[in-house]
Amino acid sequence: MPSATLPSPAKLNLFLHITGRRDDGYHNLQTLFQLLDFGDTLTFKTNSSGKITLSPQIANVLPDDNLIIRAARLLQEKTGCTQGCDIVLDKVLPMGAGLGGGSSNAATTLIGLNRLWECGLSLNSLAEAGCILGADVPVFVQGNSAFAEGIGELLTPMTLPEQWYLVITPECQVATGEIFSNPQLTRNSSPIKIRALSGVQYRNDCQSVVEKLYPAVKQALDWLKDYNSPLMTGTGASVFCCFEDQTEAQQALDKVPKHWNAFVARGANRSSLHRQFGKLFTGAWPSG
Repeated sequence: MPSATLPSPAKLNLFLHITGRRDDGYHNLQTLFQLLDFGDTLTFKTNSSGKITLSPQIANVLPDDNLIIRAARLLQEKTGCTQGCDIVLDKVLPMGAGLGGGSSNAATTLIGLNRLWECGLSLNSLAEAGCILGADVPVFVQGNSAFAEGIGELLTPMTLPEQWYLVITPECQVATGEIFSNPQLTRNSSPIKIRALSGVQYRNDCQSVVEKLYPAVKQALDWLKDYNSPLMTGTGASVFCCFEDQTEAQQALDKVPKHWNAFVARGANRSSLHRQFGKLFTGAWPSG
């Protein structure tokens, strides 16, 4: 049966502005997604039984709640595919960190199985399906660093400086729902235009709330201030700052306190998944 091993890259939110609250309870936002050349890896081996298996199991996550399993079943339901798949996850991204690990895993699953099962769905169709799983899934499906609006699904591809980033995740997991429901959260940031984007405007409207609730995040941000102007990504807990070259970033990484998870990665305008995909499969994406 066909098989493939595919990357599942992380992302950073170079800024995150919340511009309003919607009637459905979600928030309108503007953000700049920077994809990274760093992340998890998924290995897919199709089977004829129709069953979806995942190993190893992720602690404290029920199989029916896992975005990988949900993505595979969603594709089966959407296309009527009767094939199954045994999936192995090499997890390196910390959970609950704002790096998009679960959403990226779902996107890699949708893209990989769409080809392995020969479902024939377009990228746009996969991105639309991915919205059901989470607002960050479409950017990983489309595979470009992007300016995003709406709940994060309205994407405009961007070409960004491919800088180096030091990313630190302190020893805590931040619950996204807790942050977006907090009464102290800023929800009325003025919308900005793409053509007016400037690093001086970059901030994360969730950051001040998270700093108060999770002192470890504030400690990591304070530590990074010796190098650059750090920010939190998503609703945390990961924080980051950028460097001009890999050597400077690596030197800072070597000094990170050992009780923090940390890595260095380069920004990428095109997802490693999409770059690798062309080497594994032939044929253009269906249109539409």
